[in-house]
Amino acid sequence: MFGLAISVDMAVLSALIFAAALLYSSVGHAGASGYIAAMALVGIAPVVMKPTALVLNVLVAGLGTVRWYRLGFVKWRALLPLLAASVPCAFIGGAIQLPGTWYRLLIGTILIIAAAMLLTKRQHDPAAAAEGATAVPVAGGLLTGGSVGLLSGLTGTGGGIFLSPILLMMRWADPRQASGITLPFILFNSLAGLMGNLVALRSLPAELPLFAASALAGGLLGTHFGSRHASNVLLRRLLAVVLLIAGVKFIWV
Repeated sequence: MFGLAISVDMAVLSALIFAAALLYSSVGHAGASGYIAAMALVGIAPVVMKPTALVLNVLVAGLGTVRWYRLGFVKWRALLPLLAASVPCAFIGGAIQLPGTWYRLLIGTILIIAAAMLLTKRQHDPAAAAEGATAVPVAGGLLTGGSVGLLSGLTGTGGGIFLSPILLMMRWADPRQASGITLPFILFNSLAGLMGNLVALRSLPAELPLFAASALAGGLLGTHFGSRHASNVLLRRLLAVVLLIAGVKFIWV
């Protein structure tokens, strides 16, 4: 009976991971906050969440980076100032193991903020946004990359949920370019976060291959959809509700 319950939980979690990868990758993200929300909903231990989310992030962000690069949207020159500061900061953040209470508070806050961003994010006109887009400045890129990188390492997220709104708000990229910058940013920061705490890899669950297959399947569909079509507002808002519920659960339960 107990084994069956665990099996059902893992099946549900795999389905949630697939959905998170599909939805996030369709808007140029890798899904870490969605994976963490899914794991929180089924009661996975916090010590398992961080490395698992980072590994899944690497897979989906790597897949998305290749696809967006082939479409010509990955701008390495814009990425350099961001990565120069974010990678070492993500490495440092990954090496820091926050106490359980602080980790739950930080992750809960991150998930609630991510939900708010998804709920309030408007559709952008790529042509209009491109007219005002400028290059990422060195100073601004270093400051933004360092801040987001440290946060991504601490929490086990890639930081994309914060980077892409900044890129659009500061007019450093249009929506398509923002996705092409955000995905490789997530990839390198997730790798740095893992390298900063290799010991955490011992906490990876036995079901990781199943989770990885689910994430890759969702990422394949999501990047295909996102690179050719507008994102689905309704699905993004449903995802935001899931993040909000998980965030509240992290903080108050």
